[in-house]
Amino acid sequence: MGWDLNDQARRYVEWWKKGKYSVNGRCFDIGITTRSALSKFLAHEDALISGDTSERASGNGSIMRLAPVPIRHADLYPNNIEELSRLADESSLPTHASEQCRSACRYLATVLAALVRGEDREAVLAPDWKPLKTLNDIKPLHPLIQKVAQGSYRDNSAIQGSGWVVKSLEAALWAYHGANDFEEAVLKAVNLGDDADTTGAICGQLAGAFWGESRIPQSLRSGLARMDMIEGALAEIVGDDDQ
Repeated sequence: MGWDLNDQARRYVEWWKKGKYSVNGRCFDIGITTRSALSKFLAHEDALISGDTSERASGNGSIMRLAPVPIRHADLYPNNIEELSRLADESSLPTHASEQCRSACRYLATVLAALVRGEDREAVLAPDWKPLKTLNDIKPLHPLIQKVAQGSYRDNSAIQGSGWVVKSLEAALWAYHGANDFEEAVLKAVNLGDDADTTGAICGQLAGAFWGESRIPQSLRSGLARMDMIEGALAEIVGDDDQ
């Protein structure tokens, strides 16, 4: 199946209402912003307008789930960053439509695609990274996301685990940028506390894109719930690429 935002939103609803894709068969936690957006989607069946566009609705849900976009579309980097950023931006709309969230998705997706394609970590995180300029030329990033991209996460005193997309992205980048391996990065992220699971998930995307599956310790991989679901999704991506 190709890109279908309404199909994505319907799957989010299936998770919310029926527990599909959940590791325990039920939706055991959903944020107010996500619940409200999915309720709106059920009423109008248009994922392009279901998310709240207000700045106050700038949670971290859409960067938490972002990895499938740059994994599937890594081939768009570096020659078609405009399309990659469009897909990342659009992926946020069903639940998190504020400019902060959309900008965070555009930036993070570009970083993840670059890491998947083997680019050097320091080059990707540099304030003068050329693709960052390209992103801003296409459409300027929200000023607060731009500040993070310019390296605000390097200031340890500003780091906190948070449900706010800006602080959440900043915390994940802080945990990742100085870590020596996957496990160190993710542990630093979750040990910040507060919204620890989401901070860990975002950092895990960065660490996984950089170090790859083979560098994730077996002790961490063996404890994953529903590995069959993960491997099935990956198999579908590989199958799509072969067609």
